[in-house]
Amino acid sequence: MPIDLPKPIADYVEANAGLDVDGMLKPFLQDAVFIDNGKHFEGHAAIRELLEEEVVPVKAIFVPDTVREEDNNVVVEGPAYGNFPGSPLRFTYRFTLANGAIKTLEVTV
Repeated sequence: MPIDLPKPIADYVEANAGLDVDGMLKPFLQDAVFIDNGKHFEGHAAIRELLEEEVVPVKAIFVPDTVREEDNNVVVEGPAYGNFPGSPLRFTYRFTLANGAIKTLEVTV
């Protein structure tokens, strides 16, 4: 059964399923911050580089299976499948939304 995600998150997940970098970037604010296991990437250019170098080459696709609100964030959990050691791995995506877009995304294993 599909889970109900806020639109910017649903758009990101849908674009990720197709490994569409432009689509993954679209729901982010221009000055958004993406924190990947403690490493910070700020702004579209840095986030694009992360996606092009770390997500697309290993075909990492996140499949959310739970969602909850916590401390004004939307926390989404689920496995990511791809060509990387340990696949699938379970990830937690913590989104902060602002003005109908993603302001911050923190990803942890």
